[in-house]
Amino acid sequence: MSSATGSAAGSTSEIATTVNGAAYRGSVANRTTLAAYLRDELGLKGTKVSCELQVCGVCSVLVDGRPVSSCTYLAADIDGRTVETVEGLATGERMHELQRAFVRNFALQCGFCTPGFLMMSKALLERNPDPTEDEIREYLDGNICRCTGYQPIIAAVLEAAAELRGVGVD
Repeated sequence: MSSATGSAAGSTSEIATTVNGAAYRGSVANRTTLAAYLRDELGLKGTKVSCELQVCGVCSVLVDGRPVSSCTYLAADIDGRTVETVEGLATGERMHELQRAFVRNFALQCGFCTPGFLMMSKALLERNPDPTEDEIREYLDGNICRCTGYQPIIAAVLEAAAELRGVGVD
């Protein structure tokens, strides 16, 4: 795991991590959040920050396949772990099934909350490839959208789930 160095006020940790399939090594200040590391150090601006209190879901990313609030998760804690952000969903120019379903279902307006919803939805579908509408609502309960409403988001997740399972969608 990471090794801390320096004084208490300016201590850093050495980390080695994989983000969206790419390996990264370096020093990170122990107080740096994962969101700040992703945005400021790696230039991955898709992860947004809103509440900074772990209540809105906007900053959700996956660490070892599990969703975390990157606004409160420390970057030093990703040492030896794998991180996936919204930038890691697409394969080249081909959007992930969730991204395509969000577009088809008009499941975004301003888009600020969308990366968090996409990452939470990905985590859900990896654990449960055939969720019910109620299961989706419960799983995404911690994510807040202020402009789209939730029905198009739920419809998009249901559609993406069917597509990922190879079931035709109407």
